[in-house]
Amino acid sequence: MATDALKGKVAIVTGGNSGIGKAVVLALAGDGANVVIDYVSNPAATEDLERQVEALGDQAIGVDADVSKVEDLQRLVDSAVKTFGRLDIMVNNAGVETRTSVLDTTEKEYEFVLGVNLKSAFFGTQVAAKQMIAQGGGGKIINTASIAGRQGYADFAPYCCSKAAVIMLTQAGAREFAKHKITVNAFAPGVVVTPLWDGLEQDMIDTGVIKKKGEYIESFSSSILLGYPSKPKDLAGIASFLAGPDSDYITGQVIMSDGGMILV
Repeated sequence: MATDALKGKVAIVTGGNSGIGKAVVLALAGDGANVVIDYVSNPAATEDLERQVEALGDQAIGVDADVSKVEDLQRLVDSAVKTFGRLDIMVNNAGVETRTSVLDTTEKEYEFVLGVNLKSAFFGTQVAAKQMIAQGGGGKIINTASIAGRQGYADFAPYCCSKAAVIMLTQAGAREFAKHKITVNAFAPGVVVTPLWDGLEQDMIDTGVIKKKGEYIESFSSSILLGYPSKPKDLAGIASFLAGPDSDYITGQVIMSDGGMILV
């Protein structure tokens, strides 16, 4: 349910024009925030999302940025400040996944996954925190972790490594920035029906691992206590909560949102 909890606040959402990121953008805008949407290519989808945000009564701008590059992350912050005057919320959400084992992972694959999933979160946290400290008033940093940061999975080693590191980054950031009234938290999805998962299944079909779309997600979802995979909207409310005033006394935490798949 939309509120005015974030009225006047400014947020950046990396990977913001599809999947979980898109749902988070709409949730934050629904609560009154103006949003900077990071995307790589696909400006049409971003422009459509900007219009959806404007229909909610708020403003959004899209910035074509490669979040594995520190200068592009800084450009996101600079765009937020130039357009809206400040930065209050940083959602480090951009993520990629490759199906590769420890034995088969190439250096290029490793650097690609860690560059988007971890490097972007680390330096996204850095550039956002510097801006929040400089302007005063605290802030909220929110990272997208994963069940794969709590439990390792064969054939997804780089992804698991990246998400486990995001959890440690969340804890370290919380300790470092508490004195500046900046909270750092994360949410950890399980199986989510997104374009990322669609791409994974298509790769498995192409390589003969599965025969039809939906086969792997059904199998992987069998251990979810609630009995079904989530959708991006199931996660957006958690990000909205962590961005808002009701979570002011929460920091360094990872909220699991996996339907009971991993109990930790």
